[in-house]
Amino acid sequence: MTDPPGAQADLATLRRNYSRGGLRRADLADDPVEQFRLWFEQARSAALPEPNAMVLSTTDGERPSSRTVLLKAYDQRGFVFFTNYGSRKARQIGSHPWVGLLFPWYPLERQVAIEGRAEKISAAESLAYFSSRPWGSRLGAWVSQQSAVISSRRILEMQWEQMKRRFADGEVPLPPSWGGFRVVPESIEFWQGRENRLHDRFLYRRREGCWRIERLAP
Repeated sequence: MTDPPGAQADLATLRRNYSRGGLRRADLADDPVEQFRLWFEQARSAALPEPNAMVLSTTDGERPSSRTVLLKAYDQRGFVFFTNYGSRKARQIGSHPWVGLLFPWYPLERQVAIEGRAEKISAAESLAYFSSRPWGSRLGAWVSQQSAVISSRRILEMQWEQMKRRFADGEVPLPPSWGGFRVVPESIEFWQGRENRLHDRFLYRRREGCWRIERLAP
């Protein structure tokens, strides 16, 4: 199937001039996690759809892969998400723990990019979050062998019915292959769109236990 005439030309003209505001060094908190908290709360207040959605990028050592996951906790220790420990991303993290996170808050003309090492959180932390999930989500964690090849959706539906019978009393324990990762940041970049593509970018980098802030060219 070929593109209709002019489709690529139309694509080349798609652009938007960002004008919501700027970002100055004086605006920034000294600590990047505090700065993230400020921006995250503004994203929530703006009623963005799933402001905690973030793109997680991993690698197998040769090729990168990316997918959207949900931030479920953050503090000075790092940024936490949950997954099946047998999934592709978890296997890649096991051998190459350096990852990237990206929060694309398009309506605010902002993004936050984080780089750091991912490490498993404790089983107690995973259990605490798992217990707070809706019953169907807890059941789904037992059903899906994430990233495994399946022949049809019918396989999932059959496994779902099996798990419904298995956990009919309502108690769904933490699967042994499911839990959280914490990304311990080494750098956090805050990007604010500006007119004429002269965007504001500030990078926090951890150096000898302290955070240094540098402005980057757009």
